[in-house]
Amino acid sequence: MFSKHYETRLVQQCSPLSKKQCLRFPATHTNGDRFTPCRAGNNWQTAFQAIHRGTENQPAKKARGDGGGDNGSGGRDQHAYNCLLQNELLGARIEEVRGPSATCADGNKASLGSAQTPKSSPAYLPVYRFNALNQNLAENIDPSPYSLSPISAKSEKLLRSPRKATRKISRIPFKVLDAPELQDDFYLNLVDWSAQNVLSVGLGSCVYLWSACTSQVTRLCDLSSEGNAVTSVAWSERGHLVAVGTQKGHISVWDVAVNKEVTKLQGHIARVGALAWNGDILSSGSRDRHIRQRDTRTPPSQASRVLQGHRQEVCGLKWSPDGQSLASGGNDNKLFVWSMHSTSPVQTYGAHVAAVKAIAWSPHQHGLLASGGGTADRCIRFWNTLTSQPMQCVDTGSQVCNLAWSKHSSELVSTHGYSQNQILVWKYPSLTQVAKLTGHSYRVLYLALSPDGEAIVTGAGDETLRFWNVFSKTPSHKENKSVLNLYTALR
Repeated sequence: MFSKHYETRLVQQCSPLSKKQCLRFPATHTNGDRFTPCRAGNNWQTAFQAIHRGTENQPAKKARGDGGGDNGSGGRDQHAYNCLLQNELLGARIEEVRGPSATCADGNKASLGSAQTPKSSPAYLPVYRFNALNQNLAENIDPSPYSLSPISAKSEKLLRSPRKATRKISRIPFKVLDAPELQDDFYLNLVDWSAQNVLSVGLGSCVYLWSACTSQVTRLCDLSSEGNAVTSVAWSERGHLVAVGTQKGHISVWDVAVNKEVTKLQGHIARVGALAWNGDILSSGSRDRHIRQRDTRTPPSQASRVLQGHRQEVCGLKWSPDGQSLASGGNDNKLFVWSMHSTSPVQTYGAHVAAVKAIAWSPHQHGLLASGGGTADRCIRFWNTLTSQPMQCVDTGSQVCNLAWSKHSSELVSTHGYSQNQILVWKYPSLTQVAKLTGHSYRVLYLALSPDGEAIVTGAGDETLRFWNVFSKTPSHKENKSVLNLYTALR
């Protein structure tokens, strides 16, 4: 039996009526040796809702270092507590908490924002009268007569349900490097990260290498004697060669092991702002509107393969993971997909209304291509290149400068210019924001992914390079199954 003092506290906390109002009701009890107020007229669902709404407007404290995309441990604890109250007061029979919804014993979903009552449950009688006639409470009582738990079996199962680990992304870069003379030009690509964990950066007329292992900085080349400037850099897949595009249109390929230029490629008549490797094949995009493909193992005098389609400067180039398709973006707002067997684009996408520089192929779903538009567009679009059909689109609110997929999970990062100058991490295909990172004071024009797939480096016109930990190395346990993925089964 509850003491009077304890019952009075329960009435004040759980009942929507005051103590005086409760005492006005006639006392009805079938068993017991003391006065028990009747709460037959109380609406427990309304009371629970009122308590929940009272706490909605209070600002929630975020965990320090949390990226803001996932709820912190405090939010999950509050959800679990709400479910526990629903079980004990309303008989919701919730057994597991999963994100914003909970799973009931009958398989239905119960929202954490409201009390879900089984339709078959009768009207709730006084909760604190242990009466066998109350069918709802009888269902919640642990069937074991020897149980010492003060809560029902469903609530015990709820508390034992596994908890999802908190995803925390630091909003502060773990390293910042000065990059004097890093150009504030949307159409250039001046930062790349090699498979050997070496960062190459084009600063003015020079290319510098920074080793992530030793933090040592070396100067690879200086074009000032030629009156030239660096407009793009790109590492080969193995990380032993780096290609350097220039303002005058030629491309230099350097062997970093011996710090020597191994070949010099001519052909473009304007600056080379985009480079992409596919094995030993090097593709280059220029302001002369052409894309050239050359085998770096052959003599420089051998004719290159020319791809014509863009009507303005080519500013984005990316090869697909299987090496069969090349995606190109230009200042003519067009996105083209090229094959190895044709000099004309096999697919053309014209949905963007601004320059397309940001291009990224998904490493998880075959044929999935993401692209981002400039200031007048601001959208990230996804394309099924197997069927030539558009898929999803999200308006980011600012100029999209770069895109990169995570190597380990279905997430991607985008960097932005006018007017937010921010870095966003997205979940795919839900396209929910996992984190928003700020720190650059200029457009975040440059992006490169570390070889282990965990960190990114971003560069901006504020002449800084910032390193961020944004991706988890642990593969996602819930990878999205897609009909586009051709590598999950034998054919």
